[in-house]
Order: sequence, then structure tokens, then C-alpha cells
Amino acid sequence: MKKALDGIKVLDLSRALAGPYCTMMLADMGAEVIKVEMPGTGDDSRAWGPPFVEGESAYFMSINRNKKSITLDMKGDKAIEIIMKLIKGSDVLVENFRPGAMERLGLAYQQVKAVNPRLVYCSISGFGQNGPYRMLPGFDQVLQGMGGLMSITGEPDGPPVKVGVPIADITAGMFAAYGIAIALFTREKTGSGQMVDISLLDSQVALLTYRAGSFFASGEIPKRIGSGHPVIVPYQAFKARDVYINIAVGNDQLWGKFCKAVGLEDIMNDHRFATNAKRVQNRDEVVKAVGDLIATKNGEEWLKILTDAGIPCGPIYTVDKIFSDPQVIHRQMVAELHHPKAGTIKVTGNPVKLSDTPGEPSVAPPLLGQHTQEVLEGLGYSAKEIEELKQAKLI
Repeated sequence: MKKALDGIKVLDLSRALAGPYCTMMLADMGAEVIKVEMPGTGDDSRAWGPPFVEGESAYFMSINRNKKSITLDMKGDKAIEIIMKLIKGSDVLVENFRPGAMERLGLAYQQVKAVNPRLVYCSISGFGQNGPYRMLPGFDQVLQGMGGLMSITGEPDGPPVKVGVPIADITAGMFAAYGIAIALFTREKTGSGQMVDISLLDSQVALLTYRAGSFFASGEIPKRIGSGHPVIVPYQAFKARDVYINIAVGNDQLWGKFCKAVGLEDIMNDHRFATNAKRVQNRDEVVKAVGDLIATKNGEEWLKILTDAGIPCGPIYTVDKIFSDPQVIHRQMVAELHHPKAGTIKVTGNPVKLSDTPGEPSVAPPLLGQHTQEVLEGLGYSAKEIEELKQAKLI
């Protein structure tokens, strides 16, 4: 069965996380991704660890499946010549250098557009290709703070907390893949490519959604409320006798069902808690009443009671438990791949389920430069020319 992006060729000049996450999404859907890395060291994330498996970084392997790796020192003229040949045959280019770097190499969008006017050219950076902050370095930790996310994450009396994964990088990669897909779709109608400009800051601001909406409407600065929800109560984690569990009473009808299921009929119709708006106003009283009750039984007991009553709830899994969950396994969110050095490795599956052209993790992340010779031969380079490039340490 064909994949959705079969026939699309992607030149990946990115490294670390945002760019590689983007190109992994495209590769899962069938795009041929040629990843260009520095000879000797490769993508920064190849050195990120431990853990390493037979010398291969688990971090790198988590975001670089389904790709081909070539090594190329882009500082040399002959290397730029190779890049230009790759650009001529590519549908998409992805890069995440600091703004201005590609221009200095002669590879900025306006410089390569004449070579391949159908090229979709995606630049990912911390702050975008224009504006007063464009030249500042963009790292996930910094952007989670500047984008507002850390100000609304954590306990009310605690410090700002970042999300447990590099969410600024990951969402920028997702928005980049989305932008590329739109640009490819537009190209089918116009025949022309275009530039896709993605910034980590923009991506974080976009995630603020209703928290931004609340600020725009009221002028009140959103605050941290731990695992709670700013406009729905009770809707948070509660400590059972043994573990924390999540309970999400999302409307007034569920509030009534919840109170009956757990034995809180005495407060079900209390005028202070009768509607969600009133429960939000009296958050502390509601949370204390529910919390005191939930603490009397084990989490598993409560989850059965609540699930049987139709109340949205769930365990708070550690990572080991999520990957043994039957629903996660059924949805193929764990995949095994054979790596030439690391042996059998596990990676997360693809969350986008297409009925007719599904994507999947199918090829293990590449060794550094694993496909250099194959790609160069495909560009017409002879064995002698390839050896000369090796001797010059360009590959």
C-alpha cells in the first residue's frame, strides 16, 4: 500500500529536535528524507545521553527513523555544489540554522528559488526570520518561559515549571510539518513552492488558546493552579490512598452523576456547588471535599467505581506503564525496528491514522553517513570522485 507522501523528496539540513521531529513526521508518511550531517560528529543529538545503545544515542534514535543519513561539511564549495544538486531534485528543504546562516552559504530561499521554483523551503528558528529577536538563540527551555507556558504550569505557591518533554521544539516541528503539507497542497494548484517560516515562540503563543482568550476577555493574568483546570471544577489529579488519579467532571450533569457514584449526595445540590461557575468560585471547598473522600480508597478501586458510573477518569501512568497499556499497544503506538548496531529497538508509533495511505515507523534511524555513497552515486558521482571527497574530509 502506498503512503501519503510517496514520491516526495525532503532535504533535511536540520539537527537537534524541532527540525528532525518535523522530517520524521514526513518520513513516516512516505517521504524520502535525506538527512545531512557533519562528518565525524553528526546531528548534535547523537551525543545526547546516556542512555546509549551500542554507542547510539537513544535520544537521536527516538526522532530520526525512516531517514537516510549522509555526511557533508557544508563549509566547502564542493559540498555546496552537492547541496545544490540535491535541492534541484527535492520537493522540500528543512533547515533550523540561525537566521542569516543559509544566506551566507548561498542557500537562502531567494537564492535557491531560481534553481527549483517548486521547492517548499521550511526554516525553523527560535524567533522567526524577522523581528527584533530574530538573531537570538532559540532553545526549548527559554521558549517555554518566553512563550508563557511556564507561567501557567506548576503549583500556585511553587516556581514556574516546564513541561516534561521539550514541547516548544516538538510543537514547532509539528507546525512545520503542517505548514509543509499545506505548501505542497498549494503547489498542486499553483505549480510553485513557497517559504514556510516557523518559530518556537510563535508555536508556544499559539498553544495558549483559551488561557490567552481568558486574558483578552478579562484582563486578568492567568495563574498556576497545579493539575487543576481554570474554568472547570472538579477537574484535576486527586491523591487516592496509594496513588494519584485524574478525575474530570466536565459539566453539571456529570457533577450529579459523580456525587451519586462516590457518595457525596450531601453536597450535590448545595447552592455553592450547584453549577460549574459556582464550583469554580468555591474551588477550594469542592477540591477539599472530593480530595478527602478520594483519599479513603486505593486508586484502582476509585477508577472502577468512576468508570462504571460513566465519569471521565484515568490513572496517571509512569512511562513504563503507558507502553504496556492494551489500548496503546492496540493502536500500534509502540513499534520495533532493527538497527544495524543497536539491534532491535523500540520507538513510539505514528499517531496519525489514515484509512487508505497509513504511515508507520518502518526503517531504523540511520548510522552516521550510512547512505552517503548511495546518495552521491544517485547524483552521478563516480567512485573516484567520492573517494576524493573523503580525502578532502568533505564527507
